[in-house]
Amino acid sequence: DNGGPMGPKSVWNRVKAKGLTKLRWYCQLCEKACRDENGYKCHLSSESHLRQVRVFAEKPKQFIEFYSKEFEDAFMEVLRRKGENVRSKAKAIWHEVIAERHHIHLNATRWLTLTEFVKHLGKEGFAEVDMDDEGVYHIRYINRDPEVLKRKEALARKEKMDLDDAERAAKMVENQIKEAQKQLAGRGFGKDAT
Repeated sequence: DNGGPMGPKSVWNRVKAKGLTKLRWYCQLCEKACRDENGYKCHLSSESHLRQVRVFAEKPKQFIEFYSKEFEDAFMEVLRRKGENVRSKAKAIWHEVIAERHHIHLNATRWLTLTEFVKHLGKEGFAEVDMDDEGVYHIRYINRDPEVLKRKEALARKEKMDLDDAERAAKMVENQIKEAQKQLAGRGFGKDAT
């Protein structure tokens, strides 16, 4: 008897399953998590893994590009949810991405380090990237949605028109004041008349 759902075997299985969320030994190709080095080595020699390796060997660039795109999309989704005006530590965003159990691992992408990836985002214009005095990278989302860009352009045009209207109104008032001063001066009520 194993003691039911609260027996030692059931409790141990739940502990082991919970531990799978924080893994060091993970095969991205098979999307398989192993508990320890021995399990990982066994997995690497398994028929299913070797089959995946053969598929990967046929088109390695295609796999790496797929994983890179998936990782970039996941990272940008977390960054987008933070908002446009929020400056965040790149590592904090990365931690949110990897908190998802079935995330794409950075080592399966074309980028070797988080720094390299963050610089890529800045170079491609997806985000503003800067480094503080301590060498920590910060990142801010840049919204490239065409609808949002159209709204921003329309708002900028409206503000410019409002400013132009305000300038025209101010010039008109200034001209009216000058005209009134000329008329008053002509009637002897000017500045010198006192």
